[in-house]
Amino acid sequence: MRRLRGLKQLVHDAVDATTHLVKEGHDSTARAVLRVTDRIGPIAGAARDVDDVRRVSTDLVLASVRIVNRAVEVVTNAGIGLAERAGEGEAESETEPAVPMRSDAMNGAPGLTDAAIGLVNGVVGDQLHARKNTLDLGMELRVGDSYVPLEAGALAAALGNASPKAAVFVHGLGTTEWSWCLLADRYHGDPAVCFGTLLERDLGYTPLFIRYNTGKKISDNGRLLADLLDKLAQHYPTPLEELALFGHSMGGLVVRSACHHGSEAGHGWIRHVRRVFCLASPHRGAPLEKFGHLLTRALDAVDLPGTQIPARILEARSAGIQDLRHGTLVDDDWLGPDADATAAEGAREVPLLPHVRYHFFSATVTRDPAHPVGFLVGDLLVRVPSGSGPEVSESTFPIETACYGGVMHHELQNHPQVYQQIRACCAEPR
Repeated sequence: MRRLRGLKQLVHDAVDATTHLVKEGHDSTARAVLRVTDRIGPIAGAARDVDDVRRVSTDLVLASVRIVNRAVEVVTNAGIGLAERAGEGEAESETEPAVPMRSDAMNGAPGLTDAAIGLVNGVVGDQLHARKNTLDLGMELRVGDSYVPLEAGALAAALGNASPKAAVFVHGLGTTEWSWCLLADRYHGDPAVCFGTLLERDLGYTPLFIRYNTGKKISDNGRLLADLLDKLAQHYPTPLEELALFGHSMGGLVVRSACHHGSEAGHGWIRHVRRVFCLASPHRGAPLEKFGHLLTRALDAVDLPGTQIPARILEARSAGIQDLRHGTLVDDDWLGPDADATAAEGAREVPLLPHVRYHFFSATVTRDPAHPVGFLVGDLLVRVPSGSGPEVSESTFPIETACYGGVMHHELQNHPQVYQQIRACCAEPR
């Protein structure tokens, strides 16, 4: 019922958005006609009068569509409410069952549904959050096959045999925590294997997975993650000695943002962080989002229905996606009177934690990372310079970079070669 309510609200919002697109198309067409008729003196006034009638009638029709749409929403919400009250006596879990962390989970309806929700969150997640849509993933901690509240009792029950070393995994744009098991059957011969299970087996780390709404601002998700890790450290059932943080793609930016917010807030978990791994994270921006931004501005500059409507659709992409243009990590990059100028210049430098060893891994579609094509396109989504870490004015602490040839963007999440490097790094003494 929760998902049905969220999906239904999304459909109603889409209907309203479509009426605004229709209005934009009508208005753009009318402006094109008026630009011609305004130059013909005898008919200029009459053309303007006709356009006024057109505009009023169009607005009335579209307003009636929106009214009917919202009336249907109210009625169907009432029906869902009755169904929920009728089923109150039935035993029902407070939290949804988690999709199994297996690469073959997408073969069934639950896995496909979960993947679709992750994608919707990536594309319009900020709007889901603003509208309080129940499809909003928020941010949750997953332990094993359960989502665990950040309370002492719940964490103690879920982490009864927790190691003093914990590995936290943060997924990328438009996915969920399941993506860490991608291609496990091909890579490891077991669909349930991922970096978390391998680190638990080989080095005794307790794997923890973050599930979150990737369409929200990276700085907002970074702050949420910092608060989550602070509560985790406070209620961890055994004295916490070490945190290793792993972020794939956008997840790496969220991890860096969380470290910044946690450090600024004086959180205790910061001192436990030993290593940060960023896998194909666009620290200096992602080419596709930079192209999307330029395309939106180019379309918006041409006042025709065929350009204005696509421009409005592109403008509706989530705040999380737009943050990838420069790898934005902090609020100052998008708040305040100078936000537009800051965005044009790129994200400001965010200091790395001086006591942490950073590992920035990138990939290229070509087997030879030095091949011109590999240098140009990287892993198709992130280029090697961007994936190799942020620009820092000075560095007095260890930074390691590695580039894997013949590996696609999504494959870095569970690739055997990448794990061998991760294992070697984590096995080193402090």
